[in-house]
Amino acid sequence: MTRILALMRKEIAVLFGSPIAYGVLFMVALVTAITFFEHLRLYNQILFVFASNTMGGFESDTIPTHVNLIDSVFNPVMEQLGVLLIIPIPLVTMRVFAEERERGTDELLLTSGLSAMQMIVAKYSVTFAFVILMMAVSFVYPVTAIEQGGLGMKHLLSVFIGLSLLAVGIASIGLACSAFCSNQIVAAAATVAIAFIFYDLGWTHSFVTEPVAIVFDSLSLHLRFAHMAEGLVFLSDFMYFVALAIFSGALTRLSIELRRVGA
Repeated sequence: MTRILALMRKEIAVLFGSPIAYGVLFMVALVTAITFFEHLRLYNQILFVFASNTMGGFESDTIPTHVNLIDSVFNPVMEQLGVLLIIPIPLVTMRVFAEERERGTDELLLTSGLSAMQMIVAKYSVTFAFVILMMAVSFVYPVTAIEQGGLGMKHLLSVFIGLSLLAVGIASIGLACSAFCSNQIVAAAATVAIAFIFYDLGWTHSFVTEPVAIVFDSLSLHLRFAHMAEGLVFLSDFMYFVALAIFSGALTRLSIELRRVGA
């Protein structure tokens, strides 16, 4: 346990010792803010149109039920944020293993007495904690819609859990890619490509049979997140992301063992 904690402290120091971590946090906060206020601006314009009764068919000051903060602001922002996570998360995961391979310092780690599992636990824990911090930062502005939109804390918690698990899922892909790459740029590019493909496999429906399409849908990141965005937390969705993290860890362990054999 002491070795794991020591490696975790080292990973935290390296992560926050570079401008990447701060840049990613700032970028996520900025993009979320811009997206949020843009949807809020459009929502206010719609309210003005209905209130001024310029579209016809509505009495003055009558607003349709579908025009509300939840459907017009909060949900679209969360949907776009889910897609946007494919860009910043690889910037965090690309260095976790690839940087040490690139610099040759991974040999010191491989001969340090740490087991492959201890390395995985330490590096994965720090990375997952950071991406959850990213999600907390991203909620600073959208959470303000709760007071007026009546979304409810349970629904908000569901969305936060969904976003956090989605971020962890993308980070899992990124960590596996980093483990098999010796170049950080290649690791980031591979993560973006794989995460983008698996985000929504609906594009495969035109090429496969219906049973296969159902299987592909079950593997889509977006489908699992969409349930939680609607306030529905299913055990199957939670286990999907857990399984993805375990599978990623298994691939990473294979990479470490192969590296040890070749060292």
